[in-house]
Amino acid sequence: MKVFFTMVFFLLVLSNIQGQNIKVLNSITKEPIWGVAIYNVDKSKNTVTNFRGEADISAFSETETIYFKHLSHVLKKITKRQLGSSIIVYLESNTQGLDEIVISASKFQQSKKDIPQKIVSVNSKSVLFSNPQTSADLLETTGQVFIQKSQLGGGSPMIRGFSTNRLLITVDGVRMNNAIFRGGNLHNIISIDPFSIQNTEVTLGSGSVIYGSDAVGGVMSFYTQKPQLSYSDSLLFKSNLIFRYASASDEKTGHFDFNLGYKKWAFVTNASYSQFGDLKMGNHGPDDYLRPEFAITTNNGDEIIQNSDPLIQKYSGYNQLNLMQKVRYEPYEDLSFDLGLYYTTTSDIPRYDRLIRYEDDTLRSAEWHYGPQQWFMSNFQITKLSSRSNLYDKIKTTIAYQNFQESRKDRNFQSVTRNIREEAVDAYSFNLDLEKRFSPRTQIFYGLEYVYNKVMSEGRNENISTNSISPTVSRYPNGASWQSAAVYTSIKYKPNPKFVFQSGLRFNHIVSKANFEENNAYLNLPFSSSKNEAGALTGTAGISWSPNKVIQWKLNASSAFRAPNIDDIGKVFDSEPGAVVVPNENLKPEYAYGGELGLKLDFNKKLILDMSAYYTYLNNALVRRHYTLNGENEILYDGELSSIQAIQNASKAWIYGFEVGAKWALTNQLTLNSQYSVIGGTEEAGAIEVPIRHVAPNFGNSHFIWTTNNFTIDAFVNYNGELSFNQLAPSEVQKDYLYASDADGNPYSPSWYTLNIRTQYQLSNSTALTASLENITDQRYRAYSSGIAAPGRNFILSLKYSL
Repeated sequence: MKVFFTMVFFLLVLSNIQGQNIKVLNSITKEPIWGVAIYNVDKSKNTVTNFRGEADISAFSETETIYFKHLSHVLKKITKRQLGSSIIVYLESNTQGLDEIVISASKFQQSKKDIPQKIVSVNSKSVLFSNPQTSADLLETTGQVFIQKSQLGGGSPMIRGFSTNRLLITVDGVRMNNAIFRGGNLHNIISIDPFSIQNTEVTLGSGSVIYGSDAVGGVMSFYTQKPQLSYSDSLLFKSNLIFRYASASDEKTGHFDFNLGYKKWAFVTNASYSQFGDLKMGNHGPDDYLRPEFAITTNNGDEIIQNSDPLIQKYSGYNQLNLMQKVRYEPYEDLSFDLGLYYTTTSDIPRYDRLIRYEDDTLRSAEWHYGPQQWFMSNFQITKLSSRSNLYDKIKTTIAYQNFQESRKDRNFQSVTRNIREEAVDAYSFNLDLEKRFSPRTQIFYGLEYVYNKVMSEGRNENISTNSISPTVSRYPNGASWQSAAVYTSIKYKPNPKFVFQSGLRFNHIVSKANFEENNAYLNLPFSSSKNEAGALTGTAGISWSPNKVIQWKLNASSAFRAPNIDDIGKVFDSEPGAVVVPNENLKPEYAYGGELGLKLDFNKKLILDMSAYYTYLNNALVRRHYTLNGENEILYDGELSSIQAIQNASKAWIYGFEVGAKWALTNQLTLNSQYSVIGGTEEAGAIEVPIRHVAPNFGNSHFIWTTNNFTIDAFVNYNGELSFNQLAPSEVQKDYLYASDADGNPYSPSWYTLNIRTQYQLSNSTALTASLENITDQRYRAYSSGIAAPGRNFILSLKYSL
């Protein structure tokens, strides 16, 4: 019995001693802080944290004040009694400008200054001020992402000469790209509610080591609002109401969100609804963009109606609903469980660029629209931010399910046959991400990922006279699957505050399967099924070096890949008038190899210049080229004899560019911000090199921003260079109906600019009013490769009320 009490006493003493050990972390990144000096008032007692941020404070009494001091953090003082049972002390960084935090580079928070790649960040305050219509418009405000629009309900980003399925989209760490993300313009980004966004990070350049296939030209990472806990017994309630109106499209948008925060539980609910009318273009510009007539269907059949106002782009309006519900449970400071539910749906979205096509001087389509674009995601995440494990300090597990639904409905003018194609994708994903610090200088990030996509696709024809339905070829092989398994690791070595080296590797194995038996009733392919397997090894290495307070150099080299997906292997669709794409089972991944050099000059925050030059070589590129099927080069599709095309590994591409940004604090209240991007590139087409479709014209913006305590005014200009006829890609030349005509009657994309002004006034602590006048001079222009002309003079008013 005496031995038993002795052991109990020993364990209590040991527990008490261990209770004197504390861990000092950065309040934002939750990173351990090495070298924190801990002392009392007369410094008779002192200790220093080790590389894990740990220190023993058993020498200090319960009531004496303990000081925590570190060069790059704010001094903190607290008594041991105030610490209570907590073993973690958080210090706030005192270098906010230098240590802007990003997540997308490694899945965990890091200082932006340490990342060798260029990352563009947009916070919630900037989102509120820019007041975007969609998340695509939000990216456009950065001046470093070009947005193409085929219709009003769209927005296809272009980054450094890449677009669509060569860019990756993530929402709260989950990849949105799925097995049917196409090479043509892609508009899924509008499913992300801009009012729900807490911050956005755009990685310019390859992100394949962390994110895998598709992250060739860049990664767009959206992080939505997080539930906020009260960390007390009282309720933390926050709520926002937002109303927005825009004159050019007669837009009416309403939004509300509210947060319920308790000691360990928190909930946030978010809802938005938008209604858009037909968009009105500007009054001054090429007549080629006017809408002089449109087709309607009456009891007497299809008719051509003269447009009473050719500036109104009939038909382009649509509606959209966004819902989000998130729950957070935080039983301990370093452990959290997060559940997110997201749902977006639209009305039918008119495909405006198809509605303005002519055939023999007559509008070709009586109707052409996307059916409701629906997206659902459930996302469950477990995060632990501290551990004594030898394998990791931080660990994050993410399990997600997504469902995508989309459809296309079109009917030629005076035809009784409506072509309907419907698609759905179930996407499952699992991610395990870990971080381990081995010393004050060295830490690694590593993890694994598994993704599985199942594709459902159906095609049918509807006779609008008899209402009879008959099956037809579907867009994709029904029941096709695409799966990816990957492991990755990266290392960060920071020997001193001035120099950082980061490098990483990733291996991906991808398998896609498709059965073409159903579609072979219409296509007679020389194969009935296909299985495509591919492995890909990619890597990156880069440095960030700041020799002094003025200069920062960044150098990065990387490789990236895109594996063929079901859209590449099995799609059947009309790519352009008179051409149809058919499946091709013999595809391999395409690879990109690139380098980037960046220079940032910071003259005491008064003037900041940020410049980058980059070069990318794309090998084995997946491109659309003419093809033969059973020895034939033409096929009957939707009643029209069309030339045959297929996606093929048939090209190489060379893309290069230069970006420069400037921020000049003219006075304490007045700032000049400017951004300009120059992009060029060619691809191999047979024996010659031709322009690349997704290389945008030179573009940028400049902002004069004046700010006081309650009032902000932003006078800005957006500008865009010309692409002449000889600079257009061959595929764009064939779509001459999208472009203006030059003096020789050839299509080209004219240069344009808009003058704009935006203001925000904080009426009270709870109420903010934002008013904008865009395209003040009422220019008529169409962004490169877009099917719809941009808004003319546009008055936008937004009111936000917070509780």
